[in-house]
Amino acid sequence: MNTHTAPSPQFYLTAPAACPYLPHEMERKVFTHMVGERAPELNDLLTQGGFRRSQNIAYRPACESCRACVSVRIVAGEFKPTRSMKRVLAENSDVVSTEYPAEPSSEQYALFRRYLDNRHQKGGMSDMSVLDYAMMVEDTHVNTKIIEYRLRIEGDGIAGRANGPLIGAALTDKMGDGLSMVYSYFDPAFSDRSLGTFMILDHIRKAQDRGLPHVYLGYWVKGSRKMDYKTKFLPQEHLMARGWERYAGPAGEDAAG
Repeated sequence: MNTHTAPSPQFYLTAPAACPYLPHEMERKVFTHMVGERAPELNDLLTQGGFRRSQNIAYRPACESCRACVSVRIVAGEFKPTRSMKRVLAENSDVVSTEYPAEPSSEQYALFRRYLDNRHQKGGMSDMSVLDYAMMVEDTHVNTKIIEYRLRIEGDGIAGRANGPLIGAALTDKMGDGLSMVYSYFDPAFSDRSLGTFMILDHIRKAQDRGLPHVYLGYWVKGSRKMDYKTKFLPQEHLMARGWERYAGPAGEDAAG
């Protein structure tokens, strides 16, 4: 009889560092590596437990004095777009969404660079090179896709490809219970289209089409205005001490219909 068991993941704790979201707070993270045949299964379990993936590492906050970071997932099967979201969908009806294997391209990196230079000049990713970007996309042992968003042009659909200008992209993991948006970015020249909202709406549609119950958005940081957009996609669940719980929603959100 074989008495050997699969090795359990080893978890590590980072040293304290300044929080990138809340001033005067310090952050720590617990993390583990996801490699090998068990990586997809482990990614599912850890994501459902509040972890996020970055390359082959899964991490979650482990701050000593702050609990502001809350894992968020949209209940895709019950989602109904608000009036403002319907306008976003209409404004982007000329955008084609296409899934590809997780392989980087120079076109993607050029767009990624424009996005960082416009939106995150002082962020931790601001100095990422083309090699860093390639590692972000390729270094995965789970079911990961790169989803490109292009403006529709004549001839699109031939040979299953979209050929218009690339205006957005999302690195996305497919899990047993949903889609996890690892990272997304868009062309700042098209910021009036609300492409960030559109890409989340597109992921909800993809999850619905596949019968997947959730779209994972990562962390909502209470008190950080840059994260407030995540709470607008209702219904959604937040991971609390007792497990995933329904979130009532922000006050004043316009109604669906």
